[in-house]
Amino acid sequence: MTMGKMGSIRESATPLPDLCNLGVWLRILLAVNFGALAAALARSGSIEATPRSFVELAAFVEPVVLACLLLLCGLHRMLASLPRGGAYAAVVAVCMLVAQGCGLLLASVFGSGASWQPALWAALAAMLLLAWFDLLRRAHSPAVTEARLMALTARIRPHFLFNSLNAVLGVIRSDPRRAEAALEELADLFRALMRDNRELVPLSEEIALARQYLELEKLRLGERLSVRWDIESCPPDALVPPLMLQPLLENAVYHGIEPLAVPAEIAIRVRRERDRVDFELSNPFTPDAVRHSGNQMALANIRERLLLFFDLEAQLETAQRDGLYVVRISFPYRRGG
Repeated sequence: MTMGKMGSIRESATPLPDLCNLGVWLRILLAVNFGALAAALARSGSIEATPRSFVELAAFVEPVVLACLLLLCGLHRMLASLPRGGAYAAVVAVCMLVAQGCGLLLASVFGSGASWQPALWAALAAMLLLAWFDLLRRAHSPAVTEARLMALTARIRPHFLFNSLNAVLGVIRSDPRRAEAALEELADLFRALMRDNRELVPLSEEIALARQYLELEKLRLGERLSVRWDIESCPPDALVPPLMLQPLLENAVYHGIEPLAVPAEIAIRVRRERDRVDFELSNPFTPDAVRHSGNQMALANIRERLLLFFDLEAQLETAQRDGLYVVRISFPYRRGG
């Protein structure tokens, strides 16, 4: 559930739902249609007549709801700056005006008398939905969500740190200077892991962290590991969940590179497509490597963190094609300050 957040999961001053979020839109449309179905059943008085009555109601209700959502999305910045009571009153007023406008339009087309019923029903529906979202916000309070995010991040750390330390230990005797430089890189990674991970971070920071991690892995794997970056169209200021890229690279190294006795490549592509950021990572896929089969923990963690930050507007998909394992992530482009 996304509650009025942009770059953080902390509670906003105005606890409105994110009225530009597709997940919120879906919940509102489902709730309104369920209400229309209940109203149709009550009005028709019989199961047989309910479908026709529902279609008639939905033909009026759904355009009104969509128009309200589009208008409220356009006003979301202004609404977010209002105090709680003012924001709620503004939402109710907008819904009433849209519903009444649609009602007057239909009355003029069909020659019937004007009525205040559409505005009253819209006000009631808006207040009920606001109360429902407020209950959801309280049930999934920021403290609970932040604790969940921290737990998800903590699950990633042991594997990452274990592999990184092993990489440094592998060269500490043969090349002390390189080991010293690697320890400095590892210290930077420690700081990234220990920071407050409740906030979205710029994509440029995630890429820098990924490069540091890959340098440490190259200490251990040498020429067996190569990386191809395609980030010319990458928006560096795009906000992403912290520690999104590194766990995917760790999976790619462990499941794709280590089982092979020959050099192999990890390909990373990040680009902006209109108002979205598309990310793709591919690595060799070896289904016969029994020791390296299975672990989906990192993918599950990233999928859940994308849900916490972006709700249903983010997607994570995996595929196997032409001997490659491909991870695709798409999420809204939100620009960092």
